Amino acid sequence: MKVLLISANRTEINMRTMPLGLAFVAQALSDRHHNVKMIDCVGLDDIESHIKDAINNFRPDVIGISIRNIDDQTMVNTHFLYRDDREIIALARRLSDRPIILGGAGYSMFPDAILSDSDADMGIEGEGEAALCTVLEKLEKGEPLDDIPGLHTKGKPGARKREFIRDTGNFPFPDPHYIVGSPVTADTWVPVQTRRGCPMDCSYCSTASIEGRILRKRPVASVIEWIGRLVAAGTRQLYFVDNTFNLPRSYALSLSRAITDAGLGIKWRSIIYPWRIDEELVSAMADAGCFEISLGSESADEEVLRRMHKRFGREDVARASRLFKKYGIKQIGFLMFGAPGETRQSVQDTLVFAASLDYAFLKVTVGIRIYPHTALAGEALKQGIIQPDDPLLEPRFYITPGLDEIWIRDTIAQHAMGHPNWILS
Repeated sequence: MKVLLISANRTEINMRTMPLGLAFVAQALSDRHHNVKMIDCVGLDDIESHIKDAINNFRPDVIGISIRNIDDQTMVNTHFLYRDDREIIALARRLSDRPIILGGAGYSMFPDAILSDSDADMGIEGEGEAALCTVLEKLEKGEPLDDIPGLHTKGKPGARKREFIRDTGNFPFPDPHYIVGSPVTADTWVPVQTRRGCPMDCSYCSTASIEGRILRKRPVASVIEWIGRLVAAGTRQLYFVDNTFNLPRSYALSLSRAITDAGLGIKWRSIIYPWRIDEELVSAMADAGCFEISLGSESADEEVLRRMHKRFGREDVARASRLFKKYGIKQIGFLMFGAPGETRQSVQDTLVFAASLDYAFLKVTVGIRIYPHTALAGEALKQGIIQPDDPLLEPRFYITPGLDEIWIRDTIAQHAMGHPNWILS
């Protein structure tokens, strides 16, 4: 079949956002001999004309639209990004009567709400490689779609429970052209994902809704082979989008050493969970070209961390920061204020602690986005902050009742004086 895939995301934060998830889907479809055309909406001046030309000239049998982010998670002047996605879906509907199938991280968090709200016909909750291939096969044969895991169909209540791909190595890494799209320059950062799922179960996090709680690793050799293909295409800078690059430690260590042994000549960024960090791992990461990490400590208060379901404490964060500093790896810090258990004292203590660390950049957030099926949503429901029938598609934020938002922002501003690298949102 002819399949038009559209990455509806238009947002770039700090660096170009590339459609990695949709690229995996495109590769899976291509491997099954479907004719695939892909449009990445980031950076397009006239999205409507690109989609119109593709539909008129390519004449797809099916249109797949990937929804990445619902909003920017910022409590003040929230940018509701899904509005743009909805316009793209509506445009595709006006231009074609072919089935429109939604997917992506944003859709997987709100499958029923988005499908009901939009002009799409179906949506795939969870990973799309296997599910979309099955949908196309059944459409070709004229067979019913009722038994496909994770497939939501407009007008039909419920969906069969999604199934995660246990062996992600069964689906190859995508050809570089599906991700990069345009010529690689010195400023191009290419995403790499080596693991899916996260067992950490942080109280506010949506990862479980998107990837599940079971961690599924790709063979290190296949990761190195794919990075080699990216390097051959001109890439020299990568960012690992794994939620916790350092977990499991044995995998992170093997991967870092394999990058070094392969002599790939790359530099890269990663996201670190500040728990079980040791010198052997940090040294191996530095040797492999890691030059920057995101260290999401979120708070320095032990009670707040406990209620966030974090497995680390204040001293774990300090120890990790010292090790990364020792090996010359730049640190980007992240704090969020207003979580259950937050007090005026915990706010002040966390800010003093953050100032003591070697952060090259610190992003500070006030208010926490509430996502469905999280412990934070349960807490907000009990406290009357949200209602039982609220799908949470329209952004809702949590701040501990009784803690004044204006006071938090003023306090952060006072502590940030002399720290031009602190950004408040």
